[in-house]
Amino acid sequence: MEQKRTEIAHLGEFGLIERIKNSFSLANDSSHHGIGDDAAVINIGQENLLISTDMLIEGPHFDLSYVPLQHLGYKAVAVNVSDIAAMNGIPQQIVVSLGLSNRFSLEAVDALYEGIKAACKNYKVDLVGGDTTSSPTGLVISITVIGRSEKPKTVLRSGAKVNDIICVTGDLGAAFMGLQVLEREKQVFKSNPEMQPDLEKYEYIIGRQLKPEARMDIIFDLAEKNVVPTSMIDISDGLASELFHLAKNSNTGIKIFEEKVPVDTMTYETAIEFKIDPITAALNGGEDYELLFTINPSDFEKIKNHADIHFIGHMHDNPKQHVMISKQGTVVPLQAQGWKHF
Repeated sequence: MEQKRTEIAHLGEFGLIERIKNSFSLANDSSHHGIGDDAAVINIGQENLLISTDMLIEGPHFDLSYVPLQHLGYKAVAVNVSDIAAMNGIPQQIVVSLGLSNRFSLEAVDALYEGIKAACKNYKVDLVGGDTTSSPTGLVISITVIGRSEKPKTVLRSGAKVNDIICVTGDLGAAFMGLQVLEREKQVFKSNPEMQPDLEKYEYIIGRQLKPEARMDIIFDLAEKNVVPTSMIDISDGLASELFHLAKNSNTGIKIFEEKVPVDTMTYETAIEFKIDPITAALNGGEDYELLFTINPSDFEKIKNHADIHFIGHMHDNPKQHVMISKQGTVVPLQAQGWKHF
């Protein structure tokens, strides 16, 4: 009898993670929180140790025809640091593992590590180890980051309460639109190598794609104001998808307002140029690595004047109802259409 075969795409990334999570249990008292958040939480006494890992694979995650190796090294660290930020923690160490094909020279590896070194300096983290191996095809980068947080201040995805205010940092959709520009210029170059890419006017959004920043500045600002978010996540797969994660883990519903979702002027104009609805880019684009978090309404006064924190809605008591109020005042069901890994 032929054994049944189920494609991974049938479950998708989050279904696969949930399947793995449900087949394991935590046996050690020190394992405070395992699979299912931005980082694992390990009890080490006075503090929590935070551990997260991320893998970037040439092809699905980056294209070296337009991604400089220095930028790639920087981004690989930044996206991991962002996971520690999303737990309200401080990153301290990283280990870096590389899979290299024979088309990579020593100079190329040096360039990659120049970017890694720049990010380590910026985020004050130490490179303390790793592994290198051969890869049969392209470049593979896997980074594990280790951070710490005070126990009462460690923030999970599961702490949001009804009426908590939904906050987001920076602006959204820029990285996605930057990617659209880079892909378009690549196709133009392939059809006519004499054509030089016209990227100058898109500098901001291309920068958001090639060299994103983890929002550690926000973590320090919140600490200064004595604000501990009730739940938090970083925006890697798109605002809508991340909202769904917070709502599912916290067993709450979502209500956001389209007019409150922050979109940069360049992102907006480029989306129109590409015939993409700007709010669609903001909701589903991904790779912005901004922070999405909820706060108790009593903390609003402390951060209401922060120039880079936007208040876009609130959590409510119906966990099956996730909606956006459009600029016209109509109620639109939210859908998570972000990046699909399988």
